[in-house]
Amino acid sequence: MDRTKLVEFGNLELLARQVVEGFITGMHKSPFHGFSVEFAEHRIYNPGESTRHIDWKLYGRSDRLYTKKYEEETNLRCQMVIDCSPSMFFPSDQKEHKLMHAVYAAASLMELLQRQRDAYGVTLFHEEILLQTASHSSPAHQRFVYAELEKYLSKYQVSKGSDTYLAKVLNEVAEIIPRRGLVMVFTDFWSSKEDQEALVNALNHLKHQRHEVVLFHLFSKKFEENFELEQRPYVLVDMETGEELRILPNEFKKFYREAYQKGMKELTMKCGDLAIDFVPLAIEDGYHEVLLRYLLKRQALL
Repeated sequence: MDRTKLVEFGNLELLARQVVEGFITGMHKSPFHGFSVEFAEHRIYNPGESTRHIDWKLYGRSDRLYTKKYEEETNLRCQMVIDCSPSMFFPSDQKEHKLMHAVYAAASLMELLQRQRDAYGVTLFHEEILLQTASHSSPAHQRFVYAELEKYLSKYQVSKGSDTYLAKVLNEVAEIIPRRGLVMVFTDFWSSKEDQEALVNALNHLKHQRHEVVLFHLFSKKFEENFELEQRPYVLVDMETGEELRILPNEFKKFYREAYQKGMKELTMKCGDLAIDFVPLAIEDGYHEVLLRYLLKRQALL
């Protein structure tokens, strides 16, 4: 299936459904089959409650009492914070870049949240917040968010002198969204002028608001982690600022990989100290890790 063509024709919803259906099928065959997905729209009836919303048809099939859940009875609120900066469009000459992968992952996550009757909102950002939605679980909200996500997939342009302010945005998100929820951040951590201390303070802010936090690090395993370039001269262009750097891969590779690995190790350790999940999300891989992380966090929150 060519996922880029699906998005071109506005079928992000179709893609998300296919990903989730495959995930659920796999869950039933795995050690994680205990997670509830079949009765996502019901909850067990508690004696003494009104019988008004009991699903009698389901009772006839299962011999157990369940009541129908509605949006106001949502168990969990999830805010998806997605980096839309120019560097997220790397690699621009491939079928799928980092932003596309983040959007597909977020759309699949929304589909699963929708089935669980959990509410979700979306924050899109670059230098500042571009889109901020409240948390809902209605089909109308899902269609609106999908449409907004599709708009940003084709908005790449070099913005000289600009930068990505992840810590600033996370502090704003911590103040905007209600307490006690799940915050999932999709970013590549590139080109932020803020130091790690500012980021750690912002993450502390989210934790202080009693949120569970998962950081998904978007990257290209081929180019950004392994630095797999042909042995010839290159002119590397900063997708954020347009600045150029001339290199020979053999001379640059060792230094780059050591610096990259050191940075990722430090960030992983700092997240561990804060009890925050730091999850590498390579664009060459699938989306099931994202969905599984949500279910694990959902179990911890409820």
